Amino acid sequence: MAHFIDRRLNSKGKSTVNRQRFLRRYKQQIKRAVSDAVGNRSVTDLETGEKISIPARDITEPVFHTGKGGKRSIVHPGNDQFTTGDRINRPPSGGAQGGGNGEASDSGEGQDEFVFSISKDEYLELLFDDLALPNLKRTNFDKVIQYETYRAGYQTDGVPSNLDIVRSLKGSVARRIALSGSDRAKLRELEEKLQALKDDKHENTLEIMELEEEIKLLKAKIARIPFIDTFDLRFKNYDRRPIPTSKAVMFCLMDVSGSMDQATKDIAKRFYILLYLFLTRTYENVEVVYIRHHTQAKEVDEEEFFYSQETGGTIVSSALKLMDEIIKERYQNTDWNIYAAQASDGDNWADDSPHCTELLLKSLLPVTRYFAYIEITDRQHQSLWREYEHVAAIADNFVCRHIKDVSDIFPVFRELFKKRTEQPDAVGGF
Repeated sequence: MAHFIDRRLNSKGKSTVNRQRFLRRYKQQIKRAVSDAVGNRSVTDLETGEKISIPARDITEPVFHTGKGGKRSIVHPGNDQFTTGDRINRPPSGGAQGGGNGEASDSGEGQDEFVFSISKDEYLELLFDDLALPNLKRTNFDKVIQYETYRAGYQTDGVPSNLDIVRSLKGSVARRIALSGSDRAKLRELEEKLQALKDDKHENTLEIMELEEEIKLLKAKIARIPFIDTFDLRFKNYDRRPIPTSKAVMFCLMDVSGSMDQATKDIAKRFYILLYLFLTRTYENVEVVYIRHHTQAKEVDEEEFFYSQETGGTIVSSALKLMDEIIKERYQNTDWNIYAAQASDGDNWADDSPHCTELLLKSLLPVTRYFAYIEITDRQHQSLWREYEHVAAIADNFVCRHIKDVSDIFPVFRELFKKRTEQPDAVGGF
């Protein structure tokens, strides 16, 4: 039985190149389909792929064909329905799925949509393609990563300037010992035997001649082993590894007080899950700090932030105070780009709202690149929103948006984090 082994470099994904070319060519149509699909699925399902439908008319390709006019001879297959001279009516528009128009019909053809599936990575790449953390320092790169060169062992080929002479000579010695070790041992044995014959008082001329000839051949064999060979050469190998050019931290603040019903909490959770996926997908060096609050605030982990059940009154300033304390304790270094996103239903103790404004303007916004506040409610805005509108009018790095239901999450998210051109510096000299 014959066995065929596929040793092509792309053997397990033979159509990968064609697939990537297709995604690049129809990126705009696919992005529109992905954006439409977001509204039909839970944000918690963003780690799975998506089935995308594109109208067939959007993926038509230009083709070469024979132009009209002139005389042509064409052979058509025979049929049992028409004869020469019969006039054939155009079929009415069909009712097939896709691009067909008109009434339902038992004949004719429609235009089907082109349906295909994209992977999780492709889905997230398209979903977050034009989003970015705003107000990054102008000296930083888009992906917040630079590379440094470091020594990574040795390799057998390279440029002469990277040749390691000592390592190459060590390899040469080892090779010559390995190739000539048995011959040298035999040579020593023959030389000892030859010396013994010469010291013997009896006549051993013939044997001495034979040993001398054998020793001569053995020395010639050992001498043919080159002192250094291309196999011995070792070149210093250098590789690149990513290093952070700048560090970013995102504070996630969420109200879990009694005024936040389960539906509102669910919308807030979805917004932060979307935010978390975006940050971890787009940026390599971003820390996330989760702060939950009612009358008191505390820092929690991801699991407790999204799923722990807790109720109480509402004092928003407690979360802002805790954020300020964490910044001073862990992120005081100017290398950190600090971002914050706060979600609430707008309820707050009335006397506390002016205190929130004071904390933002005096403590947080001077050290924060961007602070986004989303209010999740279908009621009229209250004192907290009015105070935050005042802050937004003063500070360029603060923005507040209103979310009424689940369908508003992704549009608001894209508005908050869409890529921007150069913007005015933030409050406090940033």
